[in-house]
Amino acid sequence: MRPVGRRDQARAINLTTTRQFYDGRDTREVPRKHVEVLPDGTQVKLGTPVDNTRRRTTTLTDEQRAQWTALGMRW
Repeated sequence: MRPVGRRDQARAINLTTTRQFYDGRDTREVPRKHVEVLPDGTQVKLGTPVDNTRRRTTTLTDEQRAQWTALGMRW
């Protein structure tokens, strides 16, 4: 098993935060400059990573793509 690096941690945080964003709204469109606030008060700049994920689908693994698709990501 490969060690978890910063990039993997960031992807996990973005996935979790996107889930929070989607759960609280009827839309699946995250504004590019959107900042989501986690329950612990941490602010996550969510819009840019979601937009980049959508644009760079070829860099995702099948598992990552499946996770985002399960959330309802509009590709």
